[in-house]
Amino acid sequence: MTAKDWPGAEQWVPEHADHDALSAAVQRCRGCDLYENATQAVMGEGPPDARVMMVGEQPGDQEDQAGQPFVGPAGKLLVRAITEAGLDPTTIYRTNVVKHFRFTMPSGTRRIHKSPAGWQVRACVPWLHAELADVRPSTVVLLGATAAKAVMGTDFSVTERRGELLTWPDRLPLDEPPERLLATVHPSSVLRSNDHDADFAALVDDLRRVAS
Repeated sequence: MTAKDWPGAEQWVPEHADHDALSAAVQRCRGCDLYENATQAVMGEGPPDARVMMVGEQPGDQEDQAGQPFVGPAGKLLVRAITEAGLDPTTIYRTNVVKHFRFTMPSGTRRIHKSPAGWQVRACVPWLHAELADVRPSTVVLLGATAAKAVMGTDFSVTERRGELLTWPDRLPLDEPPERLLATVHPSSVLRSNDHDADFAALVDDLRRVAS
């Protein structure tokens, strides 16, 4: 099957579903090809009435195995940044735009992260839409380019607009859209950085805007 042959996730997303129903339904999703090689789908986690939702790209290797978002090194760094910004990590709902892990295995043994293709992101967006409708956060933080472009459109640049307080776009209508939207880098980019301390501090500064 080619990209255009996959139907997208919408037909697998139950209407007006709570978190438990979404978590069960996402395991049956065949909206794109990523389910074929992933261990499982990974739905977001956090308080059902969280005021803040943070959205990343996709589950990584450890998340794919555990069935939980942000439990690997990038997730641990994010918790540190959230805490230093003056927020309580236990009050934040964390999720990803894409629910299955995309990877390559160049060595034949180790799974290496591979960013999802644009069509795979678009196919998976209905799950994020359902999470937003269920949780109804007042603030959404977009972590990295994939999440930001999925919500704001492909022309959006995190580099140019990180840390700004934005409004929810009309392109993704919600009955109760978040009051505030902020884009910043994904914590995995801080892990890879050659100037880790400065880039971590910049991430914390962005998150402080949410705390304030």
